[in-house]
Amino acid sequence: MLRDYPGHIDRLQEQLNSVAEEPRSVSPKFEVAIWMLEGQLDEFIREAQTELEASQTTGDAEAIARAEAKESLMFRARSGNGGMKGLHDLWEYFKENKDAF
Repeated sequence: MLRDYPGHIDRLQEQLNSVAEEPRSVSPKFEVAIWMLEGQLDEFIREAQTELEASQTTGDAEAIARAEAKESLMFRARSGNGGMKGLHDLWEYFKENKDAF
């Protein structure tokens, strides 16, 4: 979903890496990873909304359309029926590598 936003993918990867590198916590790492993903995607939505507001003040129709499309994509990525529904791969990774966590 975010292939057109490699910087966003990098930020998500950094967050996942930080979860993997944390010492054991009270919560299972899978749950911490989910919370981190949700939080980072929420931040992407806020950033997209800020971009949309800025483009609306300029009145540039193309910029507004791009910003609306980005905002919509970020909401889909965060949605339980969109990007967040495909977490079975992440769960499988945690199961397969449980000794590392």
